[in-house]
Amino acid sequence: MKVQAKARRLPISARKLRLVADMVRGMDVPQAQLLLRSTNKKAADMVYATIKSASANAENNYNLNPKVLRIEEIRVDEGSTLKRMRPRAKGASAAILHRSSHLFVSVTDVKQEPKVVKKSSTKAASKPVTKPVQKEAK
Repeated sequence: MKVQAKARRLPISARKLRLVADMVRGMDVPQAQLLLRSTNKKAADMVYATIKSASANAENNYNLNPKVLRIEEIRVDEGSTLKRMRPRAKGASAAILHRSSHLFVSVTDVKQEPKVVKKSSTKAASKPVTKPVQKEAK
């Protein structure tokens, strides 16, 4: 069963959040939580809280065991940007961008097998392979 959790308007840029999200993509939930607790980044706390929320949703709403859950999908999108101005020398100003991001986590209890991609048939692949015939020496 697929269970989701969202964290919107997080006060961190999507680029910084993606670095942490890429570390835990596809991991088991207990293993990911252990890794995030020992990661020294601001984004790690945000990802940890969202994974914990998805795990709690699975446990409370669907009676799933949180110890067997796996992160199926983790996605980071850009949120709104607050634009502020800062005064500079000679009457100039510089733009300050306060970026935000949205985090989407989906966990599942089913261990899905990786999909097998079939190779497309080509002319070379459709020809039968024959061994060359060797002539016997007289």
